[in-house]
Amino acid sequence: MATIPSQCFRHLSITLPRIRKLRPLCSLSSLSCSLAEDLEEAQPNSSKTNKPNSYFPKRGQTLELVCESLAFKGKGLCKVTDTGFVVMCDRALPGERFIGRVTRKKGNYAEVTKVKTISPPWDIVDAPCEYALYCGGCKTQNLSYEAQLRAKEEQVRELVVHVGWFSQKELELQDIMKPIVPCDIQFHYRNKMEFSFGSQQWLPKELLLERHNDRKSYALGLHAPGFFDKVLNVDKCLLQIDPANKVLATIQDCWRDPQLGLSPYDVHSHAGFLKHLMLRTGRHVNTGQPEVMVNFVTSSHNPELLQPLVDKVCVFPEVVSIVNNVNTSVGNTSVGEEEHTLYGKSSITETLRGLTFQISANSFFQTNTRQAEVLYKLIEDCAGIRGDGSEIVLDLFCGTGTIGLTLARSVRHVYGYEVVPQAIRDARLNAKINGIQNATFIQGDLNKIDENFGNNFPKPDIVISDPNRPGMHMKLIKFLLELKVPRIVYVSCNPATCARDLDYLCHGVSEQNIKGCYKLKQLQPVDMFPHTPHIECVCQLELC
Repeated sequence: MATIPSQCFRHLSITLPRIRKLRPLCSLSSLSCSLAEDLEEAQPNSSKTNKPNSYFPKRGQTLELVCESLAFKGKGLCKVTDTGFVVMCDRALPGERFIGRVTRKKGNYAEVTKVKTISPPWDIVDAPCEYALYCGGCKTQNLSYEAQLRAKEEQVRELVVHVGWFSQKELELQDIMKPIVPCDIQFHYRNKMEFSFGSQQWLPKELLLERHNDRKSYALGLHAPGFFDKVLNVDKCLLQIDPANKVLATIQDCWRDPQLGLSPYDVHSHAGFLKHLMLRTGRHVNTGQPEVMVNFVTSSHNPELLQPLVDKVCVFPEVVSIVNNVNTSVGNTSVGEEEHTLYGKSSITETLRGLTFQISANSFFQTNTRQAEVLYKLIEDCAGIRGDGSEIVLDLFCGTGTIGLTLARSVRHVYGYEVVPQAIRDARLNAKINGIQNATFIQGDLNKIDENFGNNFPKPDIVISDPNRPGMHMKLIKFLLELKVPRIVYVSCNPATCARDLDYLCHGVSEQNIKGCYKLKQLQPVDMFPHTPHIECVCQLELC
């Protein structure tokens, strides 16, 4: 497995202080750009006598490239042959030699589009999905799963070292960085898929002539990579279970019938009725059999128009809930201003670590239920709960309370905070369903806490923090450094902002005269979503 050569980072001592001063809410893309700028002067060898001059390609120029590793969003990190100039290419895989066309140049790095493969990548396999080459979901499906795991683990390691400022020696000698936990099931693992209706089907260039007559047909599927207004028609997705695919196929077979009078929403003209089709799956509490929720997101409330589709899909025994979210805004969100139950129940159920959770159309729930069991066990182990019912847990970014509720049975009390009101309502309901009375869930924005925040709960013994992709706000980091709880478990879906926040908590921020007071004891990457670039990490921190 090719990784980023060490000489790629020889300028980090100059550029990383700038990264450390980034605003705490900086996006993953901005961190990626900073790292790409740091890599742009990388050379194929470190000898000064043989070092070629830097080469700055122009937009539209074609280059011969070799992919060395996978980086941000699964993009291939490549170097121009014989020059070492660094470029990023979507869908380039390690070891692949190809011709790329420069599409964008930003600062001192470039982005290219693959034109032609000269020699295939290492560890290549046949992708089982017919849409794998065009869909934006499973970008690495044609890379062996073992190679995917190696790439993800190495990406986390590089970020922890070069953004988090933890030395490679420290990670190895103290056994901090653990091997990535694989996912036992690489397909059919998602319990939620959202498909979009489109007024015009998108086709890649190589299929335009082949399907010329279908170019203007309506589409139901997934957005083409990089486009909000182009939909790739999809009849089957290998990430969801078979009953959900049967529902999708049934709707695909009938929704275009002119006699039904159904029209897809057009994001440009803002005309049309059908916006999204969301399919969620759970399990019956007693039987363990699949439960499927079908959610039609429409631009207006017109149940008569939807009735023929409802009649078609309610015949499947797994379909226990059909709802309609009405979203009248021009935006592309699937969350409606109002919701109507068209058939069956308004929610489905799922079990996780012995607890029962009710899942409504818009509630948050871990998308890979089976791997969530693994993730939550790791969180519990890192929390180091004594089990005598004496400890207070502060659950930050608690969502619908799944993590806090799984810990509540072993602690004195759980206090959960989340900004989304619906999530808090779901968390309280989930606590009631499971008979848990020692959990309090509070709606509040953790990016806007003040000096009184800590007065709302007893001093905790353990903090669980599971922020979204931007990571934690500096206000929250300062609060945690002043609170000085014995243990913090940091759960992250973004290794770049995770590395940054670990740096702040452990090493402080000298520019703001903030001192760190934690020691990183363990960092465990977890593969929650095979064939995608997403990486989850569970980090154990102890007070120094």
